[in-house]
Amino acid sequence: MAFAFDSLSYAKHLRDNRVPQDQAEAHAEAARQIIMAELVTKADLQLALDNIALRLTVRTGVMLAAGLTILGAVLKLH
Repeated sequence: MAFAFDSLSYAKHLRDNRVPQDQAEAHAEAARQIIMAELVTKADLQLALDNIALRLTVRTGVMLAAGLTILGAVLKLH
């Protein structure tokens, strides 16, 4: 999914509110770069959540296996 930031409209809004044109354009370009670099999409979020779910599943499995191993060792000692 593509996203766009309308830097021309942003710069125009700044100019309409008495910001000098060169400053308005610089602000618009900086905002575009920052917004597009920091934007998180639904796909990004889903990938992160899937990764977290997988890590939690693996950790739970390791803890279960370790617990059963310890239980088996304790029962064997008695």
